[in-house]
Amino acid sequence: MTSSNSLDRKSQAWSALFSEPMSELVQRYTASVFFDQRLWRADIQGSLAHAEMLQAQGIISAQDLADIQRGLKQITQDIENGQFEWKLELEDVHLNIEARLTQLVGDAGKRLHTGRSRNDQVATDVRLWLRDEIDAIRELLKNLQRALVDVAAQHTQTVMPGFTHLQVAQPISFAHHLLAYVEMLSRDEERMGEIRHRVNRLPLGSAALAGTTYPLDRARVATTLGMVNAQGEPQLCQNSLDAVSDRDFAIEFTAAATLCMVHISRLSEELIIWMSQNFAFIQLADRFTTGSSIMPQKKNPDVPELARGKTGRVVGHLMGLITLMKGQPLAYNKDNQEDKEPLFDTVDTLKDTLRIFAEMIGGQTTSSGTKEGGLCVNAAHMEAAAKKGHATATDLADYLVKKGLPFRDAHETVAHAVKAATSHNCDLSELPLNVLQGFHASIEKDVYEVLSLHGSLNARNTVGGTAPAQVQAQIARHQQRLA
Repeated sequence: MTSSNSLDRKSQAWSALFSEPMSELVQRYTASVFFDQRLWRADIQGSLAHAEMLQAQGIISAQDLADIQRGLKQITQDIENGQFEWKLELEDVHLNIEARLTQLVGDAGKRLHTGRSRNDQVATDVRLWLRDEIDAIRELLKNLQRALVDVAAQHTQTVMPGFTHLQVAQPISFAHHLLAYVEMLSRDEERMGEIRHRVNRLPLGSAALAGTTYPLDRARVATTLGMVNAQGEPQLCQNSLDAVSDRDFAIEFTAAATLCMVHISRLSEELIIWMSQNFAFIQLADRFTTGSSIMPQKKNPDVPELARGKTGRVVGHLMGLITLMKGQPLAYNKDNQEDKEPLFDTVDTLKDTLRIFAEMIGGQTTSSGTKEGGLCVNAAHMEAAAKKGHATATDLADYLVKKGLPFRDAHETVAHAVKAATSHNCDLSELPLNVLQGFHASIEKDVYEVLSLHGSLNARNTVGGTAPAQVQAQIARHQQRLA
């Protein structure tokens, strides 16, 4: 047993009971400081609120509070300047900060931990950190929605094929298609706001698992930390066992992040398909693509492909967190140290993805104030594709229904017309009037407006439909919401 190991053991907050130092292997296996140090700002924020409350309750002196505030201010400056020494033997961000505080201010630093445990401390820190990250994610979600709305506003008259089963189904506008993703992302934003409400509850004061004998004012701490509801009332975790042991808020966030990534993955899949030469609907700016090391003609959509791949990564984190919690008895268990890396990586992955997609879709403003586009739309190719697959067949059926034919009979009649157009290698709109009248005598010359792509768009003039007037109304609604 070396003296350095003995010193390491003495540096632990729980060392007195133990007769030998921790194995170096165990030390490295159990330490979290090199990934949980990102919680440092939340840790200091929580400690300052806790110390202020302790002094207000007469548990520590005014001098102790002043010393703690001074020490934590110095630690904040050291961390921000990259001068703080993170020590593996101190396990985590909490003990590193506490040990340094004690070095700086003496016994006052030791008194800071009165009435709390690392169990409720870490639960508080993660909640504070995640609350701020959710706020940032919600703004990034808005930015991506704005980018999609801006592009949609330019393409309310751009016709493309709408697909079911990846088969040409009916004509829609490109704007209408993009707004579908705006709706998905708006729900993602709503979910994040709802989750933030449940994240923003205070565990601190629950101590290790049973509460504390000190006369803490938990409501005061919650108010200081902004853990309040819309009416400004403090939000407290109401059961000490639950407060320190559950991570459902992290699981719920990761589930919402997974849904968001799934939505982005669906968009990614379409961008990849649309960019292929067989579709040629769009091009992405060169700064979002790569080439091939062997095929000089290639321009690969790496960003959407990687986002599609990273979605699996976030889904995996969700499964990991659920599995982490499923067999834990109350209350806190060391298993919960494993909540942070998947949570941190989920946040990082989602934020990076949202940020790059907003620029890839909407472009960027250069230092000179000019706009560099991200997504280039080939409207002619989209419209040509919409003319394949007899996309207005349903319109012809609706036309016949309005002439008095039952829909099922109209459906059968149009199927015969489609078969004839296919055999003649032409679109329904290109069949001569006398041929169309051969399928049903009520067909008149006005059918060609019905069978046109823009006629089909304009006919779907109900709320949520693809008619340009409806799409423009939706764009205006989103613009007002996102302003």
